[in-house]
Amino acid sequence: MRFGVVVLILLSVAFGAIFGALNSERIALDFYFVDLQLAKGAVLLATLLLGWILGGLLVWFAHVRRLRSELRRCRRQLRESRAELAKSASGNEAPGAA
Repeated sequence: MRFGVVVLILLSVAFGAIFGALNSERIALDFYFVDLQLAKGAVLLATLLLGWILGGLLVWFAHVRRLRSELRRCRRQLRESRAELAKSASGNEAPGAA
């Protein structure tokens, strides 16, 4: 599994480098407060990477929040089950038993 991930990352970097080299024309970006002249390939790859990171973070936070609420619910159920088990076990003991 790890080998496959490493190969996939290396292939992505290689294709990204080739893509950036093939799209080396400069484009102007106006961010209202600053003007930049950057290579088209670098801009496209940077925006792709930024979108990938932001999308991954959004999914991770949404997934973790759901899992944490589910974990709290399961822990509460476990505490209740243990309390009921302890209550039934103490009620079933014979008086005077050691």
